[in-house]
Amino acid sequence: MTDSVQKQLPHLVFGGELVSLESTEFRDLSALDIVGIFPNYASAHAAWKAKAQSTVDNAHMRYFVVHLHRLLDPTGS
Repeated sequence: MTDSVQKQLPHLVFGGELVSLESTEFRDLSALDIVGIFPNYASAHAAWKAKAQSTVDNAHMRYFVVHLHRLLDPTGS
């Protein structure tokens, strides 16, 4: 890979309704909202923020950003 090519850093944004506010257990896994996979954290954060703000009236609804690049290469190399 050359210096002019940026390393891919995919991020997943998803969410759903939680069973309780004290956990990250989802009420219904089949109803998860997969927002998408984004090429970098900035675009994933923007998507996360928009979805989180659109569901502000439901306290049990939560959205998350998953750093897929860390799962694909946990050593970071």
